[in-house]
Amino acid sequence: MLRRIIQACFLIIGGTLGIFLIPDLLSLMNAGDMTLINNPYVTAVLGALIFYLLTFWAVDPVTNFVRWAEESLIKAPITDVLFGSVGLFFGLLVAFLVGFALNAIQVPVVNTVAPTLLTLLFGYLGFQVGFKKRDELLGLFSKSKKKGTEEETEKESRAREWKILDTSVIIDGRVADICQTGFLEGTIVIPQFVLEELQHIADSSDVLKRNRGRRGLDILNRIQKELKIKVEIYEGDFDDIQEVDSKLVKLAKLTNGVVVTNDFNLNKVCELQKVAVLNINDLANAVKPVVLPGEELSIQVIKDGKEHNQGIAYLDDGTMIVVEEGRDYIGKRIDVLVTSVLQTSAGRMIFAKPKLLEKSIIS
Repeated sequence: MLRRIIQACFLIIGGTLGIFLIPDLLSLMNAGDMTLINNPYVTAVLGALIFYLLTFWAVDPVTNFVRWAEESLIKAPITDVLFGSVGLFFGLLVAFLVGFALNAIQVPVVNTVAPTLLTLLFGYLGFQVGFKKRDELLGLFSKSKKKGTEEETEKESRAREWKILDTSVIIDGRVADICQTGFLEGTIVIPQFVLEELQHIADSSDVLKRNRGRRGLDILNRIQKELKIKVEIYEGDFDDIQEVDSKLVKLAKLTNGVVVTNDFNLNKVCELQKVAVLNINDLANAVKPVVLPGEELSIQVIKDGKEHNQGIAYLDDGTMIVVEEGRDYIGKRIDVLVTSVLQTSAGRMIFAKPKLLEKSIIS
């Protein structure tokens, strides 16, 4: 279909040029009595025929160029296309006004060549300014939307607030339970580049990665179909950025959204970039029972630790307990005394020692 449209365009251009150019060409050639040929209908057919012959050579490159331009526009974020087009429009408008003023100057070079050059120059500058200043323009628009009463502004900002999920938190799965409880408000946003990364993981030859990717896709289906929460797919991409985490930070900056993750490193990057972030691990640690040094716990030591004579146990919520001198109690349930607690965004670790050992030392 595209090839036929391009061929039709070639025929129309050839016919039009034939009407205007072939008579002048015949005059330059001093072609005697060419009354039969020097006819608008005949010259149009001749021009169309010449350009039709050119299509056998030119239609493939033109078709490839049009398809490349179409794919580039489809892949580009809508904000890039919109603001680039607005900038191009204003650039061409300025070029038209300046060119209209130059037409009053009766100098052939000034009133013929200059308007063409100005159109190209101002069109290019307008597009570049609109494209590269899109972030600032978006900021201006977002500020204008926040005008009004304080109560209405707060409601609108909460309604517009995006919660952008990264790949790790989707695979983790706990975000679906959090959404179900209603603690996560606003709109859940899944970027297209995150979906592509999930699909790539689900198609991996490694069994573990493949299972994790499929689990992530199942979690997304549950969030979208079973939970009463608004879910949107962000179709845009950032071709100049390779890393998915960097794309997430960029998207959060552009939309004033919040990144939802359980990745410790991404959490730190968001904090450095002044981007709002919600860490699922921080939430999980916040709702865990508080354990203080000196408290007693009844645990079962299940394996030895990294250091000499250590034992490892776990609470019901998955918190790891490092038991000093606990290697001899592997497979047994014992009472321990908490000595210290280490709390980080990556998790919580409890250090303890057997209560029996403490009693023997005191006695």
